Parts: sequence; C-alpha cells; structure tokens
Amino acid sequence: MNELIERFLHEDLGIGDVTTDSIVPYDSTSEAVIIAKADGIIAGQVFACDVFRFLDEHIEYIEIKKDGDHVKSGEKITMIKGKTRAILTGERLALNIMQRLSGIASTTRAFVNAVAGTKARILDTRKTTPGLRLFERYAVRIGGGYNHRTNLSEMALIKENHITTAGSIRNAVKKIKDSSNVPIEIEVKNMEELKKAIEEQVDRIMLDNWTIDEIAKGVEFVRGRIPLEASGNMTLERVRDVAKTGVDFISVGFITHSYKSLDLSLLLRE
Repeated sequence: MNELIERFLHEDLGIGDVTTDSIVPYDSTSEAVIIAKADGIIAGQVFACDVFRFLDEHIEYIEIKKDGDHVKSGEKITMIKGKTRAILTGERLALNIMQRLSGIASTTRAFVNAVAGTKARILDTRKTTPGLRLFERYAVRIGGGYNHRTNLSEMALIKENHITTAGSIRNAVKKIKDSSNVPIEIEVKNMEELKKAIEEQVDRIMLDNWTIDEIAKGVEFVRGRIPLEASGNMTLERVRDVAKTGVDFISVGFITHSYKSLDLSLLLRE
C-alpha cells in the first residue's frame, strides 16, 4: 500500500507544490480537521494517515471517527497536527481516497442492511478501479460486505464464453481440474445448466441474471448441496427479495462502480 500512496503523491506533486511551498514557511505548523459534509460510513483513515505521514513523518493523525463508524453531516472525523505544508499538500489526495472509500463503504452498508435477517452475504466483484482494487475491497469489508476472488488466479469462474469455447460445461470443468486445484465456480443461465453444473461437483454456482422466481426454484432444487450466488441487476430495491429466496451469496457490482463518494472537507483551525 505504501508504494501506491507514494506513486499517487508523485502523480499529484510533480516537481513540488508550487502554491503551498511559495506561501507557507517551511517551519510553519498547524492543526486541521476533516469534516463530513454528508451522512455515511467512514473508510480509508489508515490510507489518509499514510499520505500525511509520508509528507511529515512526525505528523499527529488523530481519528475521531474510526473506519466503519457512521457519521452525520457536520461531524468531525479526524484531527491533524503537524507541518502546514504537509497538511495542505496531502489534503486533496487524502480526501480523494477517503471520499471514494467512504462512498463504497456507505453503499455496501446499505445493501448489507437491506438483506439483514437472511443468510445472504453481499459480495463485491472485479468491477473495481484499476490499481485501486485492494483499497476498494477494503472499503467493502468496512461496509460489512465480503470479497469475491481477488484476481483471476485465486479462483476459477467459468462464464458463458468459457463454456462456448470449451464446448460444454463438463469440458470446461474438466480442463480446469486437469490443470489446477483452485476452487471452481460456474455461471449458469438456466435450470438445465444448473443441473449440469451440480453433476460436475463444483464449489459454487452463480445464477446470473435470473428472475426472483427462477432463483427461488434453483434454491429449492439445489437444497443446500452447493453454495449458490445470485448476480446481475442487483439494486437496493431488488436485493432483499433475492436474499429471501435463500441464496448464500449476492454479488453486487454496483457497490464499486456506481457508488456516490462521501463529501468531506479539510479545514485549518485558526
């Protein structure tokens, strides 16, 4: 993570913060607060702290609200004490990270709350920002969700195009089992494919873009023999009905690609 933070800072700094370095004396120190400008779940404190500590290793970063805490608009989240230059130079990057991760955590928490009382777990997907997957997956966990596979090597996920290329579900599963020992999940689009997937004894089956009634029939047919994951068109309005069918997992791309960043600001204390 530190390497990523360093890279982000270099991207933002260029050869230096011309504005701050011209106006602020080198030895100036200040106190600042980060304030919420909307209600939501906080995430990313640890990364924001790393931004400021990279610029001033002695800076004090005091978390008033911890990652996972609910905040209301106007509440103080963090107090920062240290070199003024470090605070002003790191401000935008730190806020950018926290705003986005807090947005993901807040959106995830909304989905988690929507399925409360069912056994369904909310999963993220690989629909993440390139280079920021580890950050965004962290925010999903802070929001109460769970992570799907980290990358393509961690788990085999046989999708429609893989089945087309292999010629059949059986061939696709056999090829993976012959070359690897990773867990296998297979995406199915109807009951016929579901039955074939069960025969191959895979580790999980994804019901992709099934209707509520179809999911319920699939759950009834499987009867807990293999964990089932529902995917596709997951909205807050629909997700509870999906969860009530009895599926084990619900994967939601929305939480990492269509979230709304949580508005935050940093102010120097006079």
